[in-house]
This record gives sequence, structure tokens and C-alpha cells, in this order.
Amino acid sequence: MQKHKKIRKDISGTQDRPRLAVFKSSQHIYAQIIDDTQNKTLVDASDLKIKNGKKSDKASMVGEELAKKAVKRNLKKVVFDRGGFRYHGRIMALAEAARKGGLEF
Repeated sequence: MQKHKKIRKDISGTQDRPRLAVFKSSQHIYAQIIDDTQNKTLVDASDLKIKNGKKSDKASMVGEELAKKAVKRNLKKVVFDRGGFRYHGRIMALAEAARKGGLEF
């Protein structure tokens, strides 16, 4: 929680460059693209409906799904908010899949 507050002090999403926020629990991973100026979630994705596969594979699928939805809504550039989690494992898998899907950060 403290790390997340420290990071959010510097990172903010705008209309031109919304924030891609990631949250992971012990079982699931969630991602949202948020416009902080309007306090609106523009696009979201999670692994709740994905039944089979390893956690890192599910995270990659979430990143791909999020990127597809974002590109449909004409969102290409985002600011990555890892939510205080280390950039490795599931967080890294999600980020790389989102980059492959067409997001820039």
C-alpha cells in the first residue's frame, strides 16, 4: 500500500495518455486503463473467465485482451502503473503482451 501511494504521487493518467493500472492477487490479475482527469475507467480486463493455464500465461492473455480493447477505442499511448509490484513474472508478462498488442509505454 505504501509503495503504491508513493508511485501514484508521480504517475497520473490524462486524456492523451491514460494510466494502465495493474493489480494482482494470489490467484488473479486485473488491468484497467484509467483517465484520472475524469476519474473514469476506459477499458478493463481480468483473468476471472480464463480456466486453464499457468498464472503467467493468464497474465499474457489479459494483456492481449486489454490491448485489443484499447486499440478499438483508439488508445495507443498509456502510462504504466505497476501498482507497487515488482516488474517481473506476471506483471512483466502482462506488460509485454500489451506492448505486442499495440500499446506504447
